[in-house]
Amino acid sequence: MLHRVRIQGLILDPITERPILLLKNDEDSRVLPIWIGSSEANAIALRLENIEVPRPMTHDLLCGILDRTQTSLKEVRITDLRDNTYFADIVLARREGEVHVDSRPSDAVALAVRAGAPIFVEESVFDKTFSVDENTSGEQLARWLEQLSPEEMGRYEM
Repeated sequence: MLHRVRIQGLILDPITERPILLLKNDEDSRVLPIWIGSSEANAIALRLENIEVPRPMTHDLLCGILDRTQTSLKEVRITDLRDNTYFADIVLARREGEVHVDSRPSDAVALAVRAGAPIFVEESVFDKTFSVDENTSGEQLARWLEQLSPEEMGRYEM
């Protein structure tokens, strides 16, 4: 089952200092943290903050290519979590039908925010995210995320 999510914010992991993309399921308030690269975090943050750049960035270029080939970005799906790696599908709509493209979630989300496309997460991904035992860092992260204030969730400085 797919759940529609929205971007809750971008924060820095206090231990690794890597960006974390936070996706929130509005149905039940679950938050999905996905560690992403600095470049992708920058691309997402620039769009979320409506900052214009003088030349197209990679994700802008891809949206331009989609537009010129009469292809629309229908939606993005975070589909799986295996060996601490998230997987995503970019769903494109063409006259001939849908095309699914394998992607890293960070790139898929960067495209979705530019195209205004919805983002979905498979139920199994939420289940796998914190299905670790109490002594692991995943459980510690879950507790840390629960304690964050809304102001901290949106805080991300480039």
